[in-house]
Amino acid sequence: MTQNSIKLFAAPKIANASRSIRHVFIRDLIVACSIGIHSHEKTRDQRVRLNLDLAVDEGDEPIDDNINNVICYEKLAVGVDEILGRGHVNLVETLAEDIAAMCLGNRQVFSVIVRVEKLDILKDAQSVGVEIERINCEV
Repeated sequence: MTQNSIKLFAAPKIANASRSIRHVFIRDLIVACSIGIHSHEKTRDQRVRLNLDLAVDEGDEPIDDNINNVICYEKLAVGVDEILGRGHVNLVETLAEDIAAMCLGNRQVFSVIVRVEKLDILKDAQSVGVEIERINCEV
């Protein structure tokens, strides 16, 4: 795909009633995982903070106070745990992409923003990391 053939999509930034979009999110999930390129990072888990924000198609069906009619943030957290359970990851970018792909596996999800922050890396910084935004081109 050439640069000229790439389509740009405007991702919904806020909940939007006219487009029937709601946001499902997980904020400041602290996990321990094996991540990093340095040898000392491969021998022990590190604290990582994750933030996920999914723009979700509300659909035409009523919620009816039924968990099966919405995106479940508990299932998202389980999906993150499964990704972390695969083993060591070198880059925060790779972890963010894997989490985004998991989220976009649900056809109700228009877009996702994933932030991955390593918390104990730089003495004078609260965190270091990456934030990505991905669009579900099939929606």
